[in-house]
Amino acid sequence: MVKMMSEAALPGRIDAAAYLSTWAKRVEGELDRLVPESSEPPEIFEIMRYSLFAGGKRLRPVLCVAGCEAVGGNPEFILPAACALECIHSYSLIHDDLPAMDDDDLRRGVLTNHKVYGEAAAILAGDGLQALAFELMANERMGAKVSPERHVKAIRMVADAAGATGMVGGQLLDIRANGRVSDVTHLEEIHRRKTGALLRVSVCLGGLLGGGDEAQITALHVYGEKIGLAFQIVDDILDVEGDEALMGKPIGSDEGLNKATYPALYGMEKSKRLARSTCEEALQALEIFPKNAPELESLAHFIILRRF
Repeated sequence: MVKMMSEAALPGRIDAAAYLSTWAKRVEGELDRLVPESSEPPEIFEIMRYSLFAGGKRLRPVLCVAGCEAVGGNPEFILPAACALECIHSYSLIHDDLPAMDDDDLRRGVLTNHKVYGEAAAILAGDGLQALAFELMANERMGAKVSPERHVKAIRMVADAAGATGMVGGQLLDIRANGRVSDVTHLEEIHRRKTGALLRVSVCLGGLLGGGDEAQITALHVYGEKIGLAFQIVDDILDVEGDEALMGKPIGSDEGLNKATYPALYGMEKSKRLARSTCEEALQALEIFPKNAPELESLAHFIILRRF
């Protein structure tokens, strides 16, 4: 596993696990309110909720909250946007698990959406969650707290990160690259889009909606780029060395699919060093903040220390 200082050994830092847990529960409560079981038509909402409430750390919405706090904003006002990020992430996982993509049977320890409801229903549930995300981004309650210019910019920012220039484009690059990535530039381009774009926009979105200035948003962008890369490197490592029971899915799936990964390209030890150095670069970006954004600092370390 990646070896860094334990969270308890980091003086003055908040407990990232507790922070994640607190805000994850807040986000889940908001999601439950915004996506009620009684919605019509009930079947599609049941299928959407199956994946939306199937577990997970809610890292993306919590990064949004932490980005908002870093610039001095009130995260309660931006919860619809944080929930939108989780809807996009959940939709991407539903589609990623399909037979045409990674063909996975398990996600977070339970059957994947298409194994329960069928492929057609799973595709539609993913589509529904994507559309719901932008409905939440246009939330009037949130719009009343930010300027129209920031609100429109926020919606465009999320669309760019989730679409063809971001996550969707990265997924296609990943599919096309199976077994044919020979250098780190190509690999980073895949992961910058596929995984990193949504992580990056999460923290930038919180900063934007929280009232951050241009310099602060730029710093959050750099931080998000670096933790997005670190997250993917650690994810690749965990697919080789992770605990299957904790991860909720079989390990070794990347190798089985002939996927391009950091351990495959660099080896395990160099991949671990790269994860640590990338995390340090993310922390350096936070120096612009007077109190050095302790929530974001702790979340960066959590990404390196995680065991799920």
